Amino acid sequence: MADTGNTTTDVKLFSREEVSKKNDCKRAWIVIHNSVYDVTDFLNEHPGGEEVLLEQAGKDGSEAFEDVGHSTDARDLMKKYKIGEVIPADRIETQEKPTLNWSSDKDEANGGSWKSWVIPVALGVFATLLYRFYFLSQGH
Repeated sequence: MADTGNTTTDVKLFSREEVSKKNDCKRAWIVIHNSVYDVTDFLNEHPGGEEVLLEQAGKDGSEAFEDVGHSTDARDLMKKYKIGEVIPADRIETQEKPTLNWSSDKDEANGGSWKSWVIPVALGVFATLLYRFYFLSQGH
């Protein structure tokens, strides 16, 4: 294992070759956006099943991670499993996708998004009309 030699940050550096050897249920490491994660203890807890993680073990799982569209909570949880970073010579450019944000700051400033109340109101109107139609057709 390569080390930075920089005691102020204490970030451990790993080559992609080192990571590639950690690819089974006894030791599962994954690279996501040039950060190295030891997900061995998370295998049984992963909502998508351990197979998903084992499929990416020892590899760069950045694209697969982003394709799934992980939540902010998932991104926060992964910090717990970070053990280091890829050495500068082995780093590749990856694109982190933004997490889903269901309302904009502008919507929140105006008391919420119109989408948050339109659907319930439409369902209420529909239920009322259906109820009235049903009872009118029954002769009540």
